[in-house]
Amino acid sequence: METKPARVRILDAAHELMLTVGLARATTKEIARAAGCSEAALYKYFDSKEELFVRVLDERMPRLTPLLSSLSAEPGRAGLEENLTEIAREAALFYEQVFPIAASLYAEVQLKRRHFDALRAIGSGPHVPIEGLAAYLSAEQAAGRVRADADTHAAASLLLGACAHRAFAYDALDSAERPSVDEFAARLAATLLGGISVADRP
Repeated sequence: METKPARVRILDAAHELMLTVGLARATTKEIARAAGCSEAALYKYFDSKEELFVRVLDERMPRLTPLLSSLSAEPGRAGLEENLTEIAREAALFYEQVFPIAASLYAEVQLKRRHFDALRAIGSGPHVPIEGLAAYLSAEQAAGRVRADADTHAAASLLLGACAHRAFAYDALDSAERPSVDEFAARLAATLLGGISVADRP
């Protein structure tokens, strides 16, 4: 049986530990142990736990950031509602997986501050998807498909905030069931579109 490359094993171990014990408790020592390598070997591939976290998001989670980048590069591709639905679907799945990993950070203020400082140093953080979606909506605005007076950053914050909220709030329902991701994405996109689309302007 072929052994996976060390980098792949480290990412697999980091993903599993971050999901099960949270980001705060998933130390590089524990990740290296689970990957069957030394902590020194881990640092040959990743400069820090924060970089490892970002790589897990990029390579093991739903592909939200690449989707936003590709849509921003090609405004007008497909229908605006179709694109927003696809974004909302990927974002809902993304936050559903990220929330259990990152939640532990918010229990320790100093840890959260250090983590965000490290993310900023490598050009990452939870603001990046908002900026990516705002850039896509601005591109659609320039193409004439989004109203000229629409606040694209606010619209991006609304859509992604709702997707993040789905990962948190719906667990408190009596049924403890989140709405279907496809239904949720379609309803969210249609509602947002009602506020920003040129077609819906009186």
